[in-house]
Amino acid sequence: MRFTKMQGIGNDYIYFNCLEQNIADPEKLSTALSDRHFGVGGDGIVMILPSENADFRMRIFNADGSEAKMCGNATRCIGKYVYDRGLTDKTEISLETNSGIKYLKLFPEDGKVKSVLVNMGKYITDPALIPVTAEGESFIAQKITVLDREYTVTCVSMGNPHCVVISDIDPDDIPLEKTGRAFEFHPLFPDRINTEFIRITDGNTAKMRVWERGSGETLACGTGACAAASACVLNGLFRENVENTIHLRGGDLFITVKSDRTVLMRGTAEFVFDGEVDI
Repeated sequence: MRFTKMQGIGNDYIYFNCLEQNIADPEKLSTALSDRHFGVGGDGIVMILPSENADFRMRIFNADGSEAKMCGNATRCIGKYVYDRGLTDKTEISLETNSGIKYLKLFPEDGKVKSVLVNMGKYITDPALIPVTAEGESFIAQKITVLDREYTVTCVSMGNPHCVVISDIDPDDIPLEKTGRAFEFHPLFPDRINTEFIRITDGNTAKMRVWERGSGETLACGTGACAAASACVLNGLFRENVENTIHLRGGDLFITVKSDRTVLMRGTAEFVFDGEVDI
């Protein structure tokens, strides 16, 4: 079976063109291939599929085999894949995901996509929809205890659940393996949670590390960067309708949170290599 390794600022997945081939057991395949010592290595696998409602459809499976609803970095990579590989000649495409249809604007140079702008939809603050086991209309700047330490968190959904921790602590100083896992399985989050640890560095810039449910620490998370920027707006730290920069370990993403809660994400996507695997 043919695959393509791609990365969006270090968030790397193994992509399968399922317009031309089928995967019978993607959960098992993702677990096997994501292993960085005995497999291809990656944060999971992505299937590019036909859609009855959009130009293309994606399914994404984490490194532990669980299916994710959405991945911002993967959407950008799919935009580059379908354009550069001749599956479309459009520079504005729609992509069906498990959290709704996303709209991509491609910016090609010399026939190759250099960057992609994704309309990620509107961020959600209703605890029942994130989900968070809490009453009320939102979960903004609330205190929770994790590993006997109190954190102030803001929870939002970008089609998948996020818990954003804004503090003065440098994210590099956080023991993420231990702390991120404790957040992921905290009883407050019935579907587990993605957790972003961020520090504001100036009026429209933040530094971030992310722990993704099902994958652990990744070098970047598109929905996580969108959630972080949205949380900063909700806490009065970022302004709406301007592009903000999120510095991640894999590179930068540029996020605009509009006044109607719509979130736009701009960033790069890159091919790494093509290969074949027997399954």
